[in-house]
Amino acid sequence: MKLIKTKKRLIWHSYLPNLLIMLFSLIAVSWYISTSMEHIIIERTQESLKTQGLLLGKQISRYLADKDLERIDGLCKEVVSQTRTRVTVVMSDGFVIGDSEDDPLKMDNHKNRPEISKALLGAMGFSVRFSGTLRQRMMYVALPLIIEKKIKAVVRTSLPLIVVDNAVKLIKIRIIAGCICIALFASLVSYFVSRRISRPIEKMKEVADKFAAGDLKHRLLSPRIFELAGLADALNRMAFQLNDRIEKVVSQRNEYIAVLSSMIEGVIAIDMNERIIGINDAAVDMFHISLHDVKGKSVQEVLRNSDLNRMLNNTLNTKSTEEEDIVIFDKDEKIVNTFSTPIHNSTKNRIGTLLVFHDVTHARRLDIVRKDFVANVSHEIKTPLTAIKGFVETLHYCIDGDKEQAERFLKIIIKHVNRLDVILEDLLALAKLEKKEKKKEFIFEKQHIKDVLETAVQILDSKAKEKHVNIDLQCDKQIIAMMDVTLFEQAIVNLLDNAIKYSPDEKTVWINAECDDAMISISIRDCGRGIPKEYIPRLFERFYRVDKARSRELGGSGLGLAIVKHIVKAHGGNVIVESTFGSGSTFTICLPY
Repeated sequence: MKLIKTKKRLIWHSYLPNLLIMLFSLIAVSWYISTSMEHIIIERTQESLKTQGLLLGKQISRYLADKDLERIDGLCKEVVSQTRTRVTVVMSDGFVIGDSEDDPLKMDNHKNRPEISKALLGAMGFSVRFSGTLRQRMMYVALPLIIEKKIKAVVRTSLPLIVVDNAVKLIKIRIIAGCICIALFASLVSYFVSRRISRPIEKMKEVADKFAAGDLKHRLLSPRIFELAGLADALNRMAFQLNDRIEKVVSQRNEYIAVLSSMIEGVIAIDMNERIIGINDAAVDMFHISLHDVKGKSVQEVLRNSDLNRMLNNTLNTKSTEEEDIVIFDKDEKIVNTFSTPIHNSTKNRIGTLLVFHDVTHARRLDIVRKDFVANVSHEIKTPLTAIKGFVETLHYCIDGDKEQAERFLKIIIKHVNRLDVILEDLLALAKLEKKEKKKEFIFEKQHIKDVLETAVQILDSKAKEKHVNIDLQCDKQIIAMMDVTLFEQAIVNLLDNAIKYSPDEKTVWINAECDDAMISISIRDCGRGIPKEYIPRLFERFYRVDKARSRELGGSGLGLAIVKHIVKAHGGNVIVESTFGSGSTFTICLPY
């Protein structure tokens, strides 16, 4: 188990060590000063005692010369009344002849006293020891008195050490008091100095926290401390550069997202473990999946398609690009052109695979329609041409023979020529429609719907009477629409012609026009055989026929419904087919109102 160290603020890291160093220095200086002062006081006391001894020694020497020993003791007693110094005069044999504190006759021989012994040798004697007479520690200074080149006596001055101790103690108290005052003042100064250093760093820490939170617009004020000012400038430059780089990255990311979002192709990026790391909106819509549920999932979990898995495995194994059309079964069958390619990072190491999906269902179906169209056009034209060629060759051999047979052949030829003419005219009509639709050359004007429907009925009236088909028209006179009258009339004629053509004799064809707030609907219903549901999606393809044999027998180019679709589309509408096999069909044109 690791011990978590308590983190201290910078001010305490700076202030406490400085305070300890200062206190240690003050203690050391105080000790040194007090010790030195003690030595100085002792030395000065010693000098003072020596001076007093020298002064007294001159008078005592005169009294010794006159052998006036009583006056020596009186002099000693007189000195003590004026100062606290004790004076003792000891003869060379150790007997005391004068003392300021006691009776000399009662005092012991002092010859063995250390200071006396040294003075009798001719030098100054000095000693600090306990005095049995005064019952306290004393400082002694002994000086030899030389008369006629001989040491006759020793004058000793002494002082109780309590005087020295009191002086030293007073000095120490003053030193300690001074040190305490200095320490308090210095600690305050040290605190404010440390605070002055730590405050800018704390401010930098606050701003750095803002930088970490994403607020890179904030800037540090430059402190007065040179080094911290340099650090603040460096942090400001770092924030500016980071903000600039982040803005560039965000801009590039937004551009990347915008490009991916605007692509009609679906894009999925997967890592080396085949897990999805990125997907665009087109892919989400294409495969009907949730954007939030796919991140981190395997591509096999999201897109369950064996062909796609096989293609992806090939890409992973061969490290090459793959392209293939894959059929996806969702609500409807989709044909998706899939392109897979490896993804590499800046060091050329492979990090995954990119899948690009393009929905080519419409294109592939158009390709099928194109192929069917070419085949149907070829068949539609080849059939009458073959018939014409055969009858022309036959007519060539029998033109001088059977005139009735020749006339029958000519009628057949004319019939096929007319059929070719109808096909070509409808093809030209479709080409013109597409050209006008592309260049928007339609001439739209307000027109009553009923007038157009009545005109179409009149055009096909004779054909309806031939089959004894009744046309029932229901339309309000007030319904008006914007239309190109000629083209819209052609669309109605084509639908009505088909209704009459496929209706049994003596039946009714209903035309009904209605209007609401948003749409005009024109429906044409017949009583024919109806259309199986599987054929309805391809009804409006060119040359597409449900019952080819019956359609050719009844005539027509196979382009009528394709023309209707283009005309209605040019008017901004659409055509809806409702049919039940065996119960007739209803074609409804829906126009915006």
